[in-house]
Amino acid sequence: MRLARPWQVEMGTALHPVANTSLPGLLSMLAPLEERVGKVKHLHGQKLIYRNHLTDPHYLHRFHFLGPEGGDSYQRLGLFAGIHGDEVAGSLAAVRFLTELVERPELAQGYEFFVYPVCNPTGYADGTRHSRSGLDLNREFWKNSNQLEVRLLEQEILQLNFDGFLSLHADDTSDGLYGFALGHTHAEHVLSPALEVASRVLPRNRRRRIDNLPARNSIVRKRYPGMLGPQPDARPQPFEIVLETPALAPIPDQVESTVIALHKILEEYRNLLSFSPNL
Repeated sequence: MRLARPWQVEMGTALHPVANTSLPGLLSMLAPLEERVGKVKHLHGQKLIYRNHLTDPHYLHRFHFLGPEGGDSYQRLGLFAGIHGDEVAGSLAAVRFLTELVERPELAQGYEFFVYPVCNPTGYADGTRHSRSGLDLNREFWKNSNQLEVRLLEQEILQLNFDGFLSLHADDTSDGLYGFALGHTHAEHVLSPALEVASRVLPRNRRRRIDNLPARNSIVRKRYPGMLGPQPDARPQPFEIVLETPALAPIPDQVESTVIALHKILEEYRNLLSFSPNL
């Protein structure tokens, strides 16, 4: 739990279009949020710049939204998508989900969101799973990686001290929805009903092994080394949920099922907090 307080946004970093951007299509994808920045109370957009001496600058877009007060505290959640550049549905779902919260802020009561729709900008631009370094960035976290995107996101995670992590992915080897429930034990209790309501759009993957890991009721409880998430020794331990859609399903269905699941996660987590405020 944390005391209610809006995050202070640095001056001079407001989101705005970049001339000759190296990320074709990115700004149009972000447009539903970009056009509301500066017009909607408690919605801010920033571009976090990263580069080395060999490359042009790239931008990792971050949106911050503060919902209405809900009691004495806010839960600060990080929503991450596009760490694999070819998983476009997650990025689209992140934008749509936050847009819906902005339009109906009561749905975000008691929550503070930091949303990173495209965590792998070069992979997104190239339509590839890996970044231009050739590495899978989702295996590089908390390994003293020299990947600039990873280092930037690690700094964000350390600075912002999230209460919960939500990550969006698509799996081209899966025939249905599933998720990872990691960190705090209540993650599974929040994820299970979210998968159930999302299965109205896409079926669940009910195999006993998913992505080479044991699973039960469409939920995996073991992480891969280097996955995006909290620092391994973080205390108190935040909850982590990774939503996986079947990548071969139609993109609109992947987006719809993900957005439905995210709304259910907020509802279920809020219910848990009402019974156990010290989670």
